[in-house]
Amino acid sequence: MSNGLPVVGEWIGGGGAASFGPDAMPAAIATFRTTAFVVRDGATGSVGIGSGGTLRPLTAQNGSTAAADGYPCLGILPPLYPEWLGDRGFLEAHGLRFPYVTGAMARGIASEAIVVEMARAGMLGFFGAGGLSPARVEQALTTLQSTLGDRLPWGVNLIHSPQEPELENLIVGLLLRFGVRRVEASAFMALTPAVVRYAFSGVTRDASGRIQRVNHVFAKISRPEVAQHFMSPPPQAILDALVQAGELTSDEAALARQLPVAEDITVESDSGGHTDNRPLGSLFPTIAQLRDELVVRHGFTRPIRVGAAGGLGTPESVASAFALGAAYVLTGSVNQSCVEAGVSDDAKAMLALAELADMTMAPSADMFELGVKVQVLKRGTMFASRAATLYSLYTRFPSLEAIPADELARIEQQMFRQPVGEVWAEARKFFEVRGPHEIERAERDPKHKMALVFRSYLGRSSRWPIDGAADRRLDYQIWCGPAMGAFNAWVKGSFLEKPENRTVVQVALNLLEGAAYVTRAAQLRSYGAPIPAAAFSFRPRPLQ
Repeated sequence: MSNGLPVVGEWIGGGGAASFGPDAMPAAIATFRTTAFVVRDGATGSVGIGSGGTLRPLTAQNGSTAAADGYPCLGILPPLYPEWLGDRGFLEAHGLRFPYVTGAMARGIASEAIVVEMARAGMLGFFGAGGLSPARVEQALTTLQSTLGDRLPWGVNLIHSPQEPELENLIVGLLLRFGVRRVEASAFMALTPAVVRYAFSGVTRDASGRIQRVNHVFAKISRPEVAQHFMSPPPQAILDALVQAGELTSDEAALARQLPVAEDITVESDSGGHTDNRPLGSLFPTIAQLRDELVVRHGFTRPIRVGAAGGLGTPESVASAFALGAAYVLTGSVNQSCVEAGVSDDAKAMLALAELADMTMAPSADMFELGVKVQVLKRGTMFASRAATLYSLYTRFPSLEAIPADELARIEQQMFRQPVGEVWAEARKFFEVRGPHEIERAERDPKHKMALVFRSYLGRSSRWPIDGAADRRLDYQIWCGPAMGAFNAWVKGSFLEKPENRTVVQVALNLLEGAAYVTRAAQLRSYGAPIPAAAFSFRPRPLQ
């Protein structure tokens, strides 16, 4: 025995070498793609790492060696590849090489270019359709379908639109018409007919009796009660309504009762945009346990895979997600500063300077009246404080006319840069096309009219960093989580420090390579090898 570990054989170096001592560990860890033999120096009792050589049965029960270059072997670590960090079943189900996904940052920030680059690298990217017009979404689908088609995997965001259910239905219609096979469902609080329709359109049973899905839902969730909806069969009432409307066949509805709505669940911890700010270490095990319970309760024979998102901006955080059992990891904030992201160079430069505490919560545009908040970049912008002022006025007063003149003048000057009457006129034109019912309600309810006026600032503020509107820099609404600050600290002094060198593939490969490196270091430390703290740090480097 050594350090409580049994000796499994005798390692003979031959042409290989054994490394002992903390100084030798980083180089030994870096060879994680080769088999590592954990060995013990019989003279000193030190634990080291052998590479190459051969393993043979011990020649003595006490662990002594017969060969001059032989050492008792405590364990064998097989080669480790970044491709193997997640769930092999996830890779097979979606035709991927790496268990790595880029999330659907709204308004096209997760651009067509990001999706294409991810697909070509053997990863999965979701186009950020949230907040875009149906015409703009259709344009993106045309591009992606012509560029990637069904040859490589890709997906599109379906964001919950509680204020505009007809828009949600319209987007699903586009997704089905273009044959989009993967959807990231985000911001859902409950199931809607639209997401159920997408999930089960085209589902069949093959000749062997196995149910085959055509469409795959990746449900991004941060609460157990929402996760339960997606990890269960859809409600019968929704299925009946879809069949009656001719949007699902009776056979599709019958098969839907035997499947969860989503077989890929993305656990979203503290992230940019909509977030509950939950730590991954608490949230992921809770959702994984719920998954296990629901699989048994519903008698599912197919696996439900659980991935991790939020706060993933360093190799250590990615490695920890896989250590928790994540089938895949999903990144968001860090991709915004990459060259392919659909935001201006000005916004990318601001993101590249962000530190860990440079984020804050601010009222959201889409759920303003509900008090829902999003996490945004604080450094270099006054958006969060100005948005909070608008929400305070909304909660304190019943109408625009009730706001004191000095406070109204201040928001007209600082935020709108025009009288609120003109803001309402512009908002009215927008909703004449987007949602006439909003105008009707505003004419009956002055408080709702005030909400629409305030939401116009919140909505446009997310457009300004995309367009690079320099005169509106202080009003930039940039969705961002702490992963961005952690990423910037990690890449400082490396080739990835400059935004112009940050491509989504280089970022992904470095995070995965580093995660494999950190995982190997943890494996060796568990055997008692003297791994120095610095050996858990992987420095970015150009990777292919």
